[in-house]
Amino acid sequence: MIVPGAVLGVVGALAAFPLRLAAREVERRHAELRRGVTRRTTHVVFGRALLAKAATSRTGDAEMERRMKAEREAGRRLISENGFLRLLGLMKAPEAPSLSRQSLIDQSRLAGDDLDMLSLFDAFEHDGEPYSFRDLILARKYAGLIASGATWGAIARSVHRSGPVASLTAKSLNLGSQHGRPDAIYLDEGRSELDGQLLFDLGTPQDDRLEELFAEAETAEEEGRHDDAAALYLRCLAIDPKDAIAAFNRANCLRGAGRAAEAAHDYARAIKLDPGFVEAWFNLAGLMSDEGKVASARRHLQKAIALDKAYADPVFNLARLEFDAGNLAEARRLWVRYLELDAESEWARTAQKGIQFVDLHTARTAG
Repeated sequence: MIVPGAVLGVVGALAAFPLRLAAREVERRHAELRRGVTRRTTHVVFGRALLAKAATSRTGDAEMERRMKAEREAGRRLISENGFLRLLGLMKAPEAPSLSRQSLIDQSRLAGDDLDMLSLFDAFEHDGEPYSFRDLILARKYAGLIASGATWGAIARSVHRSGPVASLTAKSLNLGSQHGRPDAIYLDEGRSELDGQLLFDLGTPQDDRLEELFAEAETAEEEGRHDDAAALYLRCLAIDPKDAIAAFNRANCLRGAGRAAEAAHDYARAIKLDPGFVEAWFNLAGLMSDEGKVASARRHLQKAIALDKAYADPVFNLARLEFDAGNLAEARRLWVRYLELDAESEWARTAQKGIQFVDLHTARTAG
């Protein structure tokens, strides 16, 4: 069940359901669905299109593993694509499960990390504990494949070509290295490669094109091709003008390309679309500071702090801004607050030095 007020972020495109329609269903439950993850995000949905992207990426599956770990450590709930559809009532829940995660590991000998990644990308009936007996059968098969040299990513990419994964419980799965395809899993002694169609086909060509464009834009942004990425995000906004994440990402790319005025416009657009988008307020403040617009930067940093009192970065930047402006008492107060939020980083050491400087200056002045 989706709790009212929850903010769900989608990482990667959904393979089975257009984001536009998913957002509509989430809004009906008085929650929000956005591409990407911001500080307000409470749940992260991992789209299965990430699997195909990872297959052609330099970092491969390792980036997905890193991302899953980071989101979990941030305290967000992780949801698979099928798990998301079940939350929305758009997919029937499978048979009543009874096996714990540890029980599945013990009985299948599948490594816990592999189990978690395969679950997150719907290689089982259930995307988390409790698991079913059919999940145990699948786990044993996957453990055998991994022992033969397969990776969890190769398994996840292959099983989704066959339709419902539960149908694989009665079939023999074999690693494709015997047939010159080390990234594929084969059925029944290699006589046929897993293949099939997606379970859902509810989108339109425009939906498909939007997902492709957004993925292209993210890739260009990751590669530092700022102008190309900005142009692609603009095309995304032409299709979906309400996408605050696309506006924010475009603003970041424009800023990276040195196009400050356009970047400010798109940060403002992101804020208009999502007034609680704290990262947009923070980045716009940084842009204003770079432009020497101190009063504007101060207002935007204060807004970011008001929106998210646990967000340390705007507190530090506002302290530095006040210090540069000669407002030493306010700078000290803000650095003290920063240390309450972050006492360990390099920035924390800078804040400590700032406090020491202000104290020495105050003592010298008083003396």
